[in-house]
Amino acid sequence: MALSADTTRLRFVQIGIDAVDVPAVRDFWRALLGYEYDPRPGVTDIYDPRRLNMPIFFQQMPASEEARRNQRNRIHVDVFVPDDQARGRIDAALAAGGQLVNDDGAPEGWTLADPEGNEVDIAVLVGREEARLASQTEPG
Repeated sequence: MALSADTTRLRFVQIGIDAVDVPAVRDFWRALLGYEYDPRPGVTDIYDPRRLNMPIFFQQMPASEEARRNQRNRIHVDVFVPDDQARGRIDAALAAGGQLVNDDGAPEGWTLADPEGNEVDIAVLVGREEARLASQTEPG
């Protein structure tokens, strides 16, 4: 039986984040995700050490592009973690230069931002469905 390539499938998917201070932004995302630094010289990638999730690369952005930098991204990343690991991920991200943007959804979710304002939600599944159902039955 002969093998043939399926050229209709994606070859590779990764997320790119533009940053003025690539090392600071890269440190935040590495700490938050538990990723590793790519050891190749000149490469800004971080990767899942289990190789299950997509890599992230960081692209140098000129500091002079203030209008573009001030524009809030229309996308953000959701990271679901076991409920007993959420606090550790949040603490690691804050220690790596992140900031807590919103914790109104805690303990089911928190929004953090990297040093340049890119947002990420840390979320857990425990309690999430119960909170959703309770909000639907409240008078409003």
